[in-house]
Amino acid sequence: MNAETFGFVGLGLIGGSLAKALKRAQPGCRIMAYTRTVRTVEEALRQGVIDEICASPADAKFGACNCIFLCAPVSSNVAALEQLKDIARPDCILTDVGSVKTDIHLAVEKMGLNGRFIGGHPMTGSEKSGLDYARAHLFENSYYILTPSPGVPNEWVEYLRSLAAKIGALPIVLDYRQHDRATAAVSHVPHLIAAALVNTVHDLDSHEELMKTLAAGGFKDITRIASSSPEMWEQICMTNGDNIVSVMDTFICLLNDAREAVQSGDGEAIYKMFEKSRDYRDSFASGTPGSIKKTFQVYCDIVDESGSLLQVATILAGQNISIKNIGIVHSREFEEGALRIEFYEEAPARAAAGLLRENKYQVWER
Repeated sequence: MNAETFGFVGLGLIGGSLAKALKRAQPGCRIMAYTRTVRTVEEALRQGVIDEICASPADAKFGACNCIFLCAPVSSNVAALEQLKDIARPDCILTDVGSVKTDIHLAVEKMGLNGRFIGGHPMTGSEKSGLDYARAHLFENSYYILTPSPGVPNEWVEYLRSLAAKIGALPIVLDYRQHDRATAAVSHVPHLIAAALVNTVHDLDSHEELMKTLAAGGFKDITRIASSSPEMWEQICMTNGDNIVSVMDTFICLLNDAREAVQSGDGEAIYKMFEKSRDYRDSFASGTPGSIKKTFQVYCDIVDESGSLLQVATILAGQNISIKNIGIVHSREFEEGALRIEFYEEAPARAAAGLLRENKYQVWER
């Protein structure tokens, strides 16, 4: 299947980046889009990100598309599907980019669109939002999860998998329920735990803010994600509540076990708890041995092309800056840069960040 015409509903950070990535991967493709804010779609046309403006999701122009990407919030995507279902061609792939899949899949089933919809979740992002911050290489080396609805032709799934690979992503095909349960465990609940832990210290701290002053090392590392957008996390928790609660129930049980072990002075249970978590954590591809230690990290935005990683390493080596570890971040939904560089001490991390900025790289420090 050779899709030459793409449609977009929404051109924010993800939608705009996806449109740019498709233009780069398939220069001959045609892209049309609708956005709620007229200025956004007009700017996208001016930049050459799209070729044609649609007046609404019900615009008949969408009938020419081989594939339509829904890149608005879930509720807006569902409303758009209601308008698109009778306009889109029977062989047009309908997909989205949301981080929770159950609601959209249930809506698809209710509308009788099973067999035409493939959910999508590119696990990448930035602390910035909107078309102004969209970039074609946002998806490079990041996971792009596909969740086909029942009855979708295998060739459609393979086409989207191939398309994700063309824009530099790492495609994975999952059942949408499996996706939501997995992301609840590895992303959604950790954010809630981080927020609760930060609020615990806030509520227990003295008027002099002694705990805040001493907070460093492990505390800052495991609570960093508590700085994420409250609006976004409210939406995620409201749309993946059942899975989040299920994972939290398991976490609460384990936390109660830890509390009882500490209260009763059960050293063996405490040891086994830390031993189990250490062994599993160290089995992660990017894991480092031992318990949580203070790390100094710099995230750098790079394009996935030959020599780009070597260029960064060469810049730092030229100033005798020692690197502890360097690697590509594959799940970047809540990380900004594609390249993570770790350092043994704070001073070289700061020096590296400054040096990379001088060389026109976009950098974030942790």
